[in-house]
Amino acid sequence: MFTTFNRKQKTLACIESLKQQKLPTSVSLELFVTDDSSSDGTAEAIAQSCPEANVYKGTGSLYWAGGMRYTWRKAFDHKPDFFLLLNDDTYLFNHAITDLLNTYNQNSSEPSIIIGSTCNQESGKISYGGWKLQSRFLWKSKIVHPSSQSVECDFANANIMLVPNKIMEKVGILSEHFTHSLADYDYTLKAKKAGFSIKVAPGFLGNCIDDHGNNWKSRKTTLKERLVYLHSPKGLAYKEYLKFIWDYFPLSYPSALCKLWMKTLFPFLWDSLKR
Repeated sequence: MFTTFNRKQKTLACIESLKQQKLPTSVSLELFVTDDSSSDGTAEAIAQSCPEANVYKGTGSLYWAGGMRYTWRKAFDHKPDFFLLLNDDTYLFNHAITDLLNTYNQNSSEPSIIIGSTCNQESGKISYGGWKLQSRFLWKSKIVHPSSQSVECDFANANIMLVPNKIMEKVGILSEHFTHSLADYDYTLKAKKAGFSIKVAPGFLGNCIDDHGNNWKSRKTTLKERLVYLHSPKGLAYKEYLKFIWDYFPLSYPSALCKLWMKTLFPFLWDSLKR
């Protein structure tokens, strides 16, 4: 299941990768998509490419987290055993879902969320996946590089995320507190806090370009534009980001607050310090 907005070709590529999955005979897929009122004909293209897909129309202002919540509620009514959360710009390798299920079954003593790592198709470098905290109290982490065995992580991106129904019944779906980003981090941290494990499946399971931060053009923007970006759901999401930090890493709140304002007020200084 995923949400999409004006990314028709990437969305169709994602669906095509789902069609190409080599699945166990006992496994079937049902596709749930929220098209957030795209103007590029995405919904019509999905219906033509995959007539059996369940396609829903959003309001045009759902953003990623809102679109995923809407899709998840619709998928829940069909009572599946698992919910596979995807980004619509993720292209799955044909063994991806089988690898996710195998990883889950190998850890079947307790329900686990299973994460698939993605790489940049051109560079081969990791783009999204699971993350390991480097401190119990501070917001400091490093991405988990997939190995030949499943690896435990602390939180994760939902570019490829398998959530068993058993965990969803306890943890719920993505939080209403987040409009666009951070909802997946919040969800996995919440699941971890509830006692569930989060595992990164072996190897890379798909391609996805890391586009986080690509719209931050500090050297070419006015202060007014940067203030808009500071509060934008697709920018720095000021209030939501600080709430996330306060909920999970309160000791990092002062530094997080300073970083947000440094990026906004003194972008040249920020660019120099972050190198």
